[in-house]
Amino acid sequence: MTLTQAVEAAPATPKSGTDTTIEAVALDVRQRVSALARTSRLLVACDYDGALAPIESGQRSPLPEAVRALRDLAELPGTVCAVVSARPLRDLAALSRLPSEVRLVGAHGTEFDTDLTIDPNATASDAAATDKSTALELLREQVDATALLYIGGGDGEEPVFMNLNTGADAGVRVGTEPTVAAHSVSDTPAAAGLLALLATERRSWVFGERPTPIERMSMLSNQASVALVGPDARLLWFCHPEPDSNALFAEVLGGRQAGVFAIAPAHGGLPLGQRYLPGTMTVRTRWSRLEVTDYLAHDTEPGRTDLIRVIGGVTPATIEFAPRPDFGRAPIRITVEPEGLRIQGADFPMVLRSPGVEWHVDHDGTDDVARATVHPRSERPVVLELRCGTDSLAAEGRTEGERQETATRHWSHWLDTLELPATEKSLAARSALTLRGLCTPTGGVMAAATTSLPEEIGGVRNWDYRYCWLRDGALTVQALVTLGSNAEAEAFLDWVHGVVDSLPSPELLRPLYSLRGTDLGPEETIDSLSGYAGSRPVRIGNLADHQVQLDVFGPVVELIGHLSEARGRLADRDWDLVRAMAEAVARRWHEPDHGIWEERDEPRQRVYSKVMCWVTLDRALKFAETYGRTADDGWRALREEIAAEVLDKGWNETAQAYTTAYDGTDLDAASLHIGLSGLIDPADERFQATVTAIEAELRSGPTVYRYHRDDGLPGGEGGFHLCTTWLIEAYLLTGRRAEAEELFKHLVDAAGPTGLIPEEFDPVTERALGNHPQAYSHLGLIRCARLLDGHH
Repeated sequence: MTLTQAVEAAPATPKSGTDTTIEAVALDVRQRVSALARTSRLLVACDYDGALAPIESGQRSPLPEAVRALRDLAELPGTVCAVVSARPLRDLAALSRLPSEVRLVGAHGTEFDTDLTIDPNATASDAAATDKSTALELLREQVDATALLYIGGGDGEEPVFMNLNTGADAGVRVGTEPTVAAHSVSDTPAAAGLLALLATERRSWVFGERPTPIERMSMLSNQASVALVGPDARLLWFCHPEPDSNALFAEVLGGRQAGVFAIAPAHGGLPLGQRYLPGTMTVRTRWSRLEVTDYLAHDTEPGRTDLIRVIGGVTPATIEFAPRPDFGRAPIRITVEPEGLRIQGADFPMVLRSPGVEWHVDHDGTDDVARATVHPRSERPVVLELRCGTDSLAAEGRTEGERQETATRHWSHWLDTLELPATEKSLAARSALTLRGLCTPTGGVMAAATTSLPEEIGGVRNWDYRYCWLRDGALTVQALVTLGSNAEAEAFLDWVHGVVDSLPSPELLRPLYSLRGTDLGPEETIDSLSGYAGSRPVRIGNLADHQVQLDVFGPVVELIGHLSEARGRLADRDWDLVRAMAEAVARRWHEPDHGIWEERDEPRQRVYSKVMCWVTLDRALKFAETYGRTADDGWRALREEIAAEVLDKGWNETAQAYTTAYDGTDLDAASLHIGLSGLIDPADERFQATVTAIEAELRSGPTVYRYHRDDGLPGGEGGFHLCTTWLIEAYLLTGRRAEAEELFKHLVDAAGPTGLIPEEFDPVTERALGNHPQAYSHLGLIRCARLLDGHH
């Protein structure tokens, strides 16, 4: 609930002898307090007489509403409350009867109920000058507050308001007297109501609104754009003009203030179910006598996105529409026109075509909300077309039914061409559609559709995955090649060639780029968003683009091998890329790096990275032999040198396993690739011991963790579905098919109701975690299903 909504919903709080209510509080006060609610460390301080206890009534006790609000605020993490009064501390404590969580400062700021003290070096005259402003600064310093809200209503408050930090702080004067404070409220009850509303908004920001389970969100895609809808047909995530642009709707990360597009039956009730229409990326949500069909149109010009929502059935439905560009940071205006709504405030044109819908727009001073009730009929559904990138509200040349059929054919005809595994065929089909949905017209492939869905609820491991990693992209399109679709791989390699051609040498490749193949901007945080279930920060950008990850060459070269086999030939330019990557490996394989998991810690000599360097050379040599190409004279000897070093230095006798890196005993699921890649025979007892060690330390019931070491970041994470698929493959390679089938069943169970799989799973809380849907998870499922079928 936003502050404005809370204001609208709050019951009237009567002033003694008047009918003043919180609705009369000026908009500027509500907006400023709403912004303060989203600061990381908030100090809320109030005068006693005037702010908490009305002066004019002679009342000595504080208003109960004010006490309740201060208590609620003080209980929130990152929030400190204080009452600063001219009264002696003893009298203040006796009168206020405030809970111990609220700090008390008496005698004009010279008496404290905590160990906070005035500078011991101050002279007696300095101490006697000490006032409320000084006391507040001492409190601010002690609690490391990033912002301060001060509410004062008694005498002597003006110096306090004058000394507040204009940028970060806010002063609110209680009463009608002239003031230097930036804001004012009419009376003490209004101040109490403001504190209560701040508590509501602050709680929502700290803990996040009740979130949709990650695995229950369904992705829409036309490949140029993606969106996520919740199981109740709320639009939870949508960016424009690119999938890695700033969000227009981000309710999943910031609640209602980050954008709302909701459709529901007017009579209420929960949905009966949600599903994809067979073989498509069109989602249908159903209630009794009502259904909503959502898809992204495929017939728009570049730079334009049409999200189409079709409301069918025979019962009235309510619509709420409130786009919030730039993650909710850009104010918008909505204008009603005969054919729909026109939205102003984004840095691109935007309209909602909705002929026949009667809209009511509420203006709250900064942002607008449009609402309507519609009455669909079985033969005449209501069609809403959110058009981004155009200001046209005119009818399209084709009917909605024709546009939906175009979208259907784009997916279903392609799916019909695939050779799907018999094992979990329908789920593999959904995984294939999802992977294709993450492939963009530039050739770049998203690692996932979202940013900052957390790896731990309430934690800080929240990353932006809307970019193209060379590793993730290569593995994604390779999975589609194994199913019989080469177009995505061809487009991705075009993208890779474009990136490489812009560099002096492939050895300077970064691990990831924008979907257009350009460098990322700086990583930043969106502090105004509460995060999924209060998990902050919300990040955009990714600092990993500056890391050294020497494993990236291996997956690209392997992809070229799979694609060449499918084509029946090795393209000249692809061989040139293989040669360049082999040469890059020759120059850099001995260096430490940050590895596949992009740890924000010191580089190490990682086993997985060395294995992928070996893969690069091994596959290059095989291509030369298979396709009649000339290998460099030194590749064969270097391949053997890398293998020998990995087998020697990667093995740890104490751990009885191949470990993460040469310098420790910690285990890493990625080290399974020493056998999965063919560097060592899976029958080798050292590989079998590694499988057993990783099973013992990193598998937890239905999932497998990446590692359990200190990686330089606070908090924890769930098990990684990709790691689960590696262990399934290792089980199969070592003759443990029963265990492989059992673990694969757990992976299947991790899919949501519409078949999508996020990044991680917490086996303790049985909760999905991480960005969604995750390419790694879906490509891993496809590979395991094929392996269980007997393919290699």
